Amino acid sequence: MARGGRPARVLRRRRRPAAAAKRPSGSLVELEPLQLSAQERERARETIRRLKSEHPDARVMLEYRNPWELAVATILAAQCTDARVNQVTPELFARYGDARAMAKADTRSLEKLVRPTGFYRNKARAIREMSRAVVERHGGELPRTMAELLALPGLGRKTANVILGNAFKEPAGVVVDTHNIRLSNLLGFVRTTDPVEIERFWISALDRSDWTICGHLLYAHGQKVCIARRPRCGECVLRDLCPSAGRG
Repeated sequence: MARGGRPARVLRRRRRPAAAAKRPSGSLVELEPLQLSAQERERARETIRRLKSEHPDARVMLEYRNPWELAVATILAAQCTDARVNQVTPELFARYGDARAMAKADTRSLEKLVRPTGFYRNKARAIREMSRAVVERHGGELPRTMAELLALPGLGRKTANVILGNAFKEPAGVVVDTHNIRLSNLLGFVRTTDPVEIERFWISALDRSDWTICGHLLYAHGQKVCIARRPRCGECVLRDLCPSAGRG
């Protein structure tokens, strides 16, 4: 009993419904499009039109000959430059030329080959486990759907989008990297750093035919013009569309 003879108040914690548990945003297979205004959609499309003229050679910079090689290279590119990965993969693929060979790779030999890309133990394990799953589940050929790619160890939505849009030419979404996150916010299209929410914006604003090039264009622009520490706003083809122009 509480003071004054009143019954004590029993505090019960509310149980969080199982359905409310957070699901990793990167594991979503199909993204629901946003309802955008005609003005928002047109500004996004004009952005991509101008960037196509500014960066006509924008493309995936990783070197590969087939979808499996691109999957391996993309895993190795985490926290590493594409140029460094391209220095490593020729010898790596000469030694282990397909998923079956990689699945049987010797741990120490594999780690030694990928060491220059950083985090080499984790990356060696990731590309070997991914390759084993490809052999066991898909007969050695990389699958070509988002759901099947996300079910493979070591592959997230970003990597799956890289593979589907570039190796298979069947885009299921837009690659969202650090440049895309930063530019999408600077341009006022989003106010979030959640890659899935940013991807939802771009797939809602653009035709599917532009989904793959969108990621390449934002990457190129972030590397060459809208540089994080020293943005060159005076030279930017988007300056009249960008609410952040001149603030850097």
